[in-house]
Amino acid sequence: MASLRAYLPYFLALVMSHIGFDIAMQAAQDPGTSATAQPAQQEQDPLQRPRPAKKRDKKKDESAAYKRWIEQEVPWIITPEERSAFMKLTNNAERDRFIEIFWQHRDPTPDTEENEYKDSYFRRLAYANDHFAAGIPGWKTDRGHVYILHGAPDSIDAHPAGGPYQRPMEEGGGETQTHPFEIWRYRNLDGVGQEVELEFVDSCDCGDYHLTLNRAEKDALLNVPGAGPTLLESLGMSTKVQRFSSSIETLGPSPFNQGLQSKEFDRMETMARVLAPPPIRSREPFEYVKSTIRYNILPFDYQVDFVKASADLVLTPVTIKIPNRNITFVNKDGVQRGSLSIYGRVTNLTGKIIQSFEDPVRVDVPADLLEKVVERVSLYQKVLPLPPGQYRLDLIIKDVNGTKAGYAGQRMDVPDFSAADKLTSSSLILADVLEPASRTQVGSGAFVLGPTRVRPRVGSSDGKPATFKANEQVNLWMQVYHLSLDPATEKPSATVQFKVIDNSSGHVLIDDRQATEEMGNIKEQLTLEKKLPIGKLPPGSYQVSITVSDRISGATISPSAKFIVE
Repeated sequence: MASLRAYLPYFLALVMSHIGFDIAMQAAQDPGTSATAQPAQQEQDPLQRPRPAKKRDKKKDESAAYKRWIEQEVPWIITPEERSAFMKLTNNAERDRFIEIFWQHRDPTPDTEENEYKDSYFRRLAYANDHFAAGIPGWKTDRGHVYILHGAPDSIDAHPAGGPYQRPMEEGGGETQTHPFEIWRYRNLDGVGQEVELEFVDSCDCGDYHLTLNRAEKDALLNVPGAGPTLLESLGMSTKVQRFSSSIETLGPSPFNQGLQSKEFDRMETMARVLAPPPIRSREPFEYVKSTIRYNILPFDYQVDFVKASADLVLTPVTIKIPNRNITFVNKDGVQRGSLSIYGRVTNLTGKIIQSFEDPVRVDVPADLLEKVVERVSLYQKVLPLPPGQYRLDLIIKDVNGTKAGYAGQRMDVPDFSAADKLTSSSLILADVLEPASRTQVGSGAFVLGPTRVRPRVGSSDGKPATFKANEQVNLWMQVYHLSLDPATEKPSATVQFKVIDNSSGHVLIDDRQATEEMGNIKEQLTLEKKLPIGKLPPGSYQVSITVSDRISGATISPSAKFIVE
């Protein structure tokens, strides 16, 4: 005892120190604590101060978000191939792009900003979580799964409390007691069939309805000997043991359910289709062409040009050339008619559709001129207004009267003409027609740029330049942007030099020079239209170049194009 008394002061000091610490902590937490507690807070051991919160791991949070997306947001609609591809991605940029494309592929109206499928999907997901939860989130339940995939059924036969039940004759007839169950009926389900019935049973009486193949599972007296007999059982024509002879459905035999085993396989197939991810709708005509293009090809050539429309918009004429000999002509009221369907689509780097078009094209030829016409070509042009940027252009042409189809695609870099201090130009177009457009054509007609009708001479897809005959006219069309203006006169001062060079010898055969002062009332934008006299040029390969030299800014541009004279 004496030894304990010796340590008593130390115990008292230790207890008092803890009391002081507790008071200090209360003062820190309660603004109403008296001021006498403050010194204890200031004198507390620094080692007893609470540690700062740990920094959140951003990478870990992002990883969890992507895991949540594939495991909780889209598990019922993502296909096995998509899931496998997503799991192989190595960085978040690829994952973000994958998710964007994932929803775009399911968008029924890709030309609009809204994605109706995505909006509907998340509404169904929220509804499932609100109405079908049963100890687990609603989306994980079978009812939630089916609702998310196919929406609300056309009708529901609900028995939320179970109880007495008169079996239909297809299930054996007779009376019994049931667990809670529901029968969902869909008049039509795409990819599944018509008049689809799905049965959900809450066999645990806990609110967890599960989709079942066995319509007898709702029978609460199924495993009670002698209870809830079927019609034939009550007549002594069958026994309850016979119900369990089936591999799946433990229904009693009945004249109305003959061939039950074969029907079981039909039900299994229906359930598999109901629960499968919905197929991604093929986008005609692009999916169609993938399967037919390699067998019966319709060749065509095309070229893409760029012309400034405004500071943030570029006119992009797409000109297509189809040889008439590849078009199927049929007789229509004494006229030979060829019919084509031309499809086009412009997508950005993420696959989002920016522009698309589908136009029918008809070529009518008098029967007596068909032989001459089939040796010529038909031209079609679509002008697409696009913001500057990188895109992909896909084109498909289908012969309506035949079975041929052709496809072509390329990356398309739409230039930015907005820099006011940079001398630049539109595409240099070699045209076989260059003439004033009619009043009805200006602004909307085919091959019309501004007040001029410009019909390009399209080269070949194998790299062969545009070809002209010696008796034809080679026309040049080009616009120049952002010429500098003299502050005094508010006019540009530049020279424009046209050259035609023989590619085989390198000799300059045509050299023509003009000054802007000779071209009328020119401002910072200049439209060049030139007809080249090629009648004296021998057959061969040539290059035309237009050199624009701005004498005020000192800038120079020199676009060029090749052509062939036959």
